[in-house]
Amino acid sequence: MVGQGVLRECLRDERVEEVLVIGRAEVGGQSPKLRQLVRSDLADLGDVADQLAGYDACFFCLGVSAVGMSREDYRRITYDLTLSIARLLAAVDPGMRFIYVSGAGTNADGRQMWAQVKGETENALLALPFEAYLFRPGIIQPLHGITSKTRLYRSIYTVATPLFSILKRVGTSIITTEQIGRAMIAVAADGPVDDPEDNPADNPVDRILSNREIGQLAAG
Repeated sequence: MVGQGVLRECLRDERVEEVLVIGRAEVGGQSPKLRQLVRSDLADLGDVADQLAGYDACFFCLGVSAVGMSREDYRRITYDLTLSIARLLAAVDPGMRFIYVSGAGTNADGRQMWAQVKGETENALLALPFEAYLFRPGIIQPLHGITSKTRLYRSIYTVATPLFSILKRVGTSIITTEQIGRAMIAVAADGPVDDPEDNPADNPVDRILSNREIGQLAAG
């Protein structure tokens, strides 16, 4: 769902010259700046490494729900697959910015299995020799006909859609797929925007972005 939103914004943004989508199947839509690389095994990209160089950023939006999955299976997709691609990109182009879609509540020391695995993934990404930024969105509102490919999430969003406006009025932090896409492009182009109140000039920029920071970046 996030990937669909990010792709839409990339194809609409004049700053983006080219988009390479890597996946197990082609995405819909046509654009002169869209390239697609279909691979049956995303963990094995070594033979196309030369095609991955020269990009300013990787928007890593791949992920699965942990519902009904064992820790081993969830870790294989969430940690192993992510790091296999990230390590290849770090070697091919260490100047690239790697923007990873994680989730609110991620914590390597947390109680929930998914939070622990995602937290371990985040820590490993931050240790690689490129700039990694961790997006931790909470509630996401899909726009422009975008839907989740996960049946459970589709059902939840179908029920929740009429409630989004109410949740916003009572102060609940909600991010849209459009805002996430714009924020990721902003990080790729300029890096995160420093908030002087949270990040004084003599402190390193925080690379973990929650709904609040995502919204600020999207607004420009």
